[in-house]
Amino acid sequence: MSEEQHIIMDELGIRRALTRIAHEILEKNKGIDNCVLIGIRTRGIYLANRIAERIKEIEGTPVPVGELDITQYRDDRDNASGTTSVLEAVSSGEITIHNKRIILFDDVLFTGRTIRAAMDAIMDLGRPQLIQLAVLVDRGHRELPIRPDYVGKNVPTAKLEAIEVSLQEVDGGDKVTIFQQRGQTDYDGNGA
Repeated sequence: MSEEQHIIMDELGIRRALTRIAHEILEKNKGIDNCVLIGIRTRGIYLANRIAERIKEIEGTPVPVGELDITQYRDDRDNASGTTSVLEAVSSGEITIHNKRIILFDDVLFTGRTIRAAMDAIMDLGRPQLIQLAVLVDRGHRELPIRPDYVGKNVPTAKLEAIEVSLQEVDGGDKVTIFQQRGQTDYDGNGA
């Protein structure tokens, strides 16, 4: 089995995409009042924090950011860790989601199962006014009727390809790489 890889977004490309998404969020929501940014662990939280920084630079106003752990809500993974605090800031009262505009962040949108789990987790914490979705990469192959509101880059992929997002905060550098698997017929890719 061999593997080909190509960088489809570098550090500058990611920075530009996130700046564009920040402007789109401000335009669509007519500012940032009543908005809360929530990043799905692991890389979604770093994307949400970067967007919050850009919005603060543009508007001069901070926007609340929360981190969401959806492990216990996944239907396609074992939950060996048991129940955990889903959203620390919400649970502790630092952030309220009731009647707020929630903007949910993830790195790669694939089948839609991660987003469905995230929405279930959010709804268990309160009743938001609405939930919008922002992703760095949309690779297609949805299994659920989920569509992002904000997309850094659309990358149509084959099932035998995988998308990997690397971010400075976790991986030591920023890039998005596509991997094409050769000689393997049962590969799912990554992201959900």
